[in-house]
Amino acid sequence: MLFYKDLLFSLICMLLLVICVLVGVAFLTL
Repeated sequence: MLFYKDLLFSLICMLLLVICVLVGVAFLTL
């Protein structure tokens, strides 16, 4: 159960990182 929770947390962190990168790229291209 703990491993699954850690995996889910890592996935959420990666998604947030991707969103931040996309927002940064969109902001720079404007």
